[in-house]
Amino acid sequence: MTKKDIILTGDRPTGPLHLGHYVGSLKARVELQEKADQYVMIADLQALTDHAKESEKVKDSVLQVALDYLAVGIDPKKTTIFIQSLVPALSELTMYYLNLVTWNRLKHNPTVKQEIVQKGFGESVPAGFMTYPVSQAADITAFKATLVPVGEDQKPMIEQTNEIVRAFNRTYKTDVLVETKAHIPKIARLPGVDGQAKMGKSLGNAIYLSDSVDQVSKKVKKMYTDPNHLRIEDPGKVEGNPVFSYLDAFGTDLEKINELKAHYERGGLGDGTVKKYLLEVLLEFLEPIHKRRAQLETDPATIMEMLRKGTDRANEAASQTLSEVREAMGIHYFS
Repeated sequence: MTKKDIILTGDRPTGPLHLGHYVGSLKARVELQEKADQYVMIADLQALTDHAKESEKVKDSVLQVALDYLAVGIDPKKTTIFIQSLVPALSELTMYYLNLVTWNRLKHNPTVKQEIVQKGFGESVPAGFMTYPVSQAADITAFKATLVPVGEDQKPMIEQTNEIVRAFNRTYKTDVLVETKAHIPKIARLPGVDGQAKMGKSLGNAIYLSDSVDQVSKKVKKMYTDPNHLRIEDPGKVEGNPVFSYLDAFGTDLEKINELKAHYERGGLGDGTVKKYLLEVLLEFLEPIHKRRAQLETDPATIMEMLRKGTDRANEAASQTLSEVREAMGIHYFS
């Protein structure tokens, strides 16, 4: 990675961000902002693809997501944070790209197929949801992003973006658009506290960055463990055990964590003891985030002004790409 790299990431504002977001992308963003030019998008348009009837919730969540960004250490002096719907070039690029991808290809995108099942759409899939991979391609290419921090499950979206890039450049005999790469963190996903493979807002199985000490404590106490570890003296399973997944993600005392794993596997270590240690680890991690968030949320006007400035910068970059795209297509009508 070099300073020439451009990074684009984002989150849907449908509520506060959770620990899964942190390990999946937020941690990487804090680190990458020191190494490359980074754009972080609050994807309110994408949020509306499956929350169209909750537009007020989406609007209200924009500030909450921005607070989470700043609280974990994303610096608006180093990272451009912006609101997707206020960058009109993104919607126009989406319209152009839709003509370069087939409906059949969108239907067979593995990520889209999986999320349709998770959200329980059945036969009532919003058209906007089906086309959101194209919207993501517009977001990425508008800033000519060369890296996109994502989880393993999002790789098909990156592949589809590159397909659109190649189709556009081939069709219009240009090199205006650039391909991108997925940047997958070492720990790209956390399981839900209920043991499900994915932590999600809609699944109700997440620990949020803004959760109080009491909320975190209750969720850790109820956390799913090895169902066959019925007695303290029984050997327990570490692999696939959410408690140890969280310790791997947030614990800093690797020697102690390894000792706990070995003890658990040979038997004689209760789930309650491991959960108690996990709670200590999580509260230590969350304490400075909570302090920063409490300070920031006393002045929402300043946060919104930061977003306005970031959106202005994003508009400049995206508008430049849009101009180049129009020129390549030959649809610049006025000089």
